[in-house]
Amino acid sequence: MTRVYAIVEGPTEESFVGGPLAEVFWPYEVLLTSIVIGPGHRGGHTKYVRVEKDVLRQLKQDRRSYCTTMIDYYGLGTGFPGTPAPLHLNNVQKVEHIERAVKDDICRQIPGFRPDVRFIPYLSLHEYEGLLFSDPDAFARSLGQSHLAERLHRICNDFPTPEDINNDPQTAPSKRVINIYPSYRKVIEGTLAARAVGVQRMREECPHFRAWIEQLERLAAL
Repeated sequence: MTRVYAIVEGPTEESFVGGPLAEVFWPYEVLLTSIVIGPGHRGGHTKYVRVEKDVLRQLKQDRRSYCTTMIDYYGLGTGFPGTPAPLHLNNVQKVEHIERAVKDDICRQIPGFRPDVRFIPYLSLHEYEGLLFSDPDAFARSLGQSHLAERLHRICNDFPTPEDINNDPQTAPSKRVINIYPSYRKVIEGTLAARAVGVQRMREECPHFRAWIEQLERLAAL
C-alpha cells in the first residue's frame, strides 16, 4: 500500500480528500490521508510558512510515504515561492508556476529526503468549489435545489472550464454559490456535492485537477 498524505487548508478539503477522493485511489492501493494545516489554522489566506512547516515535517517523519497539498489559489496567503505569478500567464500556467517554485524550495531544503520524487504540490484553481461546477445539475440536486441548476449552468457557460471561474472576492466560485444559495454550508454540502458530481466528472471538466489525479495514480506503480 502506497501512503500519500495531503496537506489541506480546511475542513472542507479534509472531508473531500479523506472521503470521495480517497475512495477513488483504493483500487490502486494508494492510501490517501488528509491533514489540516495546523495547529490553529482556520482555512483561507494560507501562508506559505504554515504549509512549508507541515510538508517538511511529513516528508521527514515517514520516509516511505508521499506528500501532496490541496490549497486554494484564491486568497492564497503570503510567502509562497513564485508569487506573484507573471501576469502574462493563463490561469493554469500561473498555478503551475507557483507549484514548481514551491517544489524547488522544498527540494532545496531537504534534498536527502527525495522530495523531487515524494512531494507533489497542488493548488486548486481557483478554489475547491470550482470543482463542483463540473456538473451543475448534480450540484443543484445535492443541495436539494434543482431549480438552481440553470443559474449554475449560466455561470459555467461564461468560462472555458470550471477551474477558470474567476479569482475575485465577489465572484470566486464559493461567492457565486452563496449569492444564489445563501445557506450553503461548505463542509457538509460541499462534500455531498462532491459525491453527487463525482471525481470522474471533475477530471473530465478540470484539466489541472486531472493532471494532479494522474500524478497520484502513478504512485501506485512506484
